[in-house]
Amino acid sequence: MSTWGDQLIELQRDWAMPNGALNMDGMRRSYLVKLHELTKRNVVCYYTNWMNPNVNGGDVSIVLDDIHGLMEVFKDLDAKDGLDLLLHSPGGDPTAADSLVRYMRSKFDDVRVVIPVAAMSAATMWSLAGDSLLMGKHSQLGPVDPQMVTRQGAVPAGAILRTFKRAQDDCAVDPTHLSGWVPTLQQYFPGLIDMCEDSTTLSKSLVEKYLSEHMFKGKSPAERKKLSKEAADFFGDDTIHIAHGRGIGREQLETLSLVVEPLEAKDDLQDAVLSVHHAFMHTFAANPGVSKVIENHLGRAVVKVNMMVQMQMQQPTAP
Repeated sequence: MSTWGDQLIELQRDWAMPNGALNMDGMRRSYLVKLHELTKRNVVCYYTNWMNPNVNGGDVSIVLDDIHGLMEVFKDLDAKDGLDLLLHSPGGDPTAADSLVRYMRSKFDDVRVVIPVAAMSAATMWSLAGDSLLMGKHSQLGPVDPQMVTRQGAVPAGAILRTFKRAQDDCAVDPTHLSGWVPTLQQYFPGLIDMCEDSTTLSKSLVEKYLSEHMFKGKSPAERKKLSKEAADFFGDDTIHIAHGRGIGREQLETLSLVVEPLEAKDDLQDAVLSVHHAFMHTFAANPGVSKVIENHLGRAVVKVNMMVQMQMQQPTAP
């Protein structure tokens, strides 16, 4: 396997250009081509620089504007070859993710979602719209419980609902306790409770829909409905996961009957996937202003740099 350190040596040895700069794009795309040649499937990567603490969170979030990136990288792909979607994302807008899912599924009947490291929150929702998952022992998805933006920052919708329920129950027992709850309740704006409930319903219903239509489509209607609901409830329950950023590993997903292929089952596939991942990490490390790359094995790419977009359509080059 080409590790992060191996690729650093390879970059300096094989990908140095006459001006002394390192051809990150060339190396990364060479590994994308190798993955495609191994699987004979279309390869599309949605990668964000979200583990860099200096990158603005909004720049790496899933947004509706990403539809333009998918339109670019889906061009010229033969749908009959299926799609391997490599996801590396902290999540973002669930409604935007739903739009990306609907567009993706309109183009491809066979979708395998590959999680080299982590796809969290709305990216988890996107992942669950695949027919199967390919994950390593280290890979993780995350909870999909909504996070509400308040003056104090992002707060789990479930925590807000539980706070109001405790206040309601406490004041029902003793109305004089209301004065003690006022400072807490005044932090929240009108309509927030309805928004929390609606957002929670949306997240769960989308996950349930995706699983029923795709990953569980081969099961009986009754079993499909049961398994989809159980999984949606699991992913959407913040009381189970405690923290929104808590990882959900492969073993947990298997207990939910999700179709998960171990990345370690095939050495050559593991090597190819992780080599692509390391190449993206080198790209971000060398270009900290790059927040997002949406790219396919043909060399088509949309690159977001500090909210600016660069479209690249050159073919991969060999060293």
